[in-house]
Amino acid sequence: MGTKSKTISFRVDEDAFETLREIAEERELSLSAVFRDYVDTLVAHDGQVDLVPAGADAEDEGEGFPPRVEVPKSFIREHERLELEADHLREQLEEHKRYIDYLREQAEAEDEEVVQLEELDGDRNSFQLG
Repeated sequence: MGTKSKTISFRVDEDAFETLREIAEERELSLSAVFRDYVDTLVAHDGQVDLVPAGADAEDEGEGFPPRVEVPKSFIREHERLELEADHLREQLEEHKRYIDYLREQAEAEDEEVVQLEELDGDRNSFQLG
């Protein structure tokens, strides 16, 4: 059993279509062949394709693809410090949530009668705290 070809449809505006048609004519290819070449290149390079103008080399510019940027060590250290601080704050948040759940369970578990202070204002009975 061989591999089956699938069809991909593209929608482009008229200017882009004319440009693509001119590219195909320059290379003496059909539009389908231009797209097949592009898709094959895209797949072969894991989705990373560098478009270089004709006559120019990416290596001449001193840049490879994907572009690389040097980052100062102080930036990396600060980033790591912030990550550690964020982890610590997440741990504290979880600890506080567990404590709140514990307090709620304790409040629900108590069988004592709870008297609201607002209810006492209208009531003439005396209550003793303790």
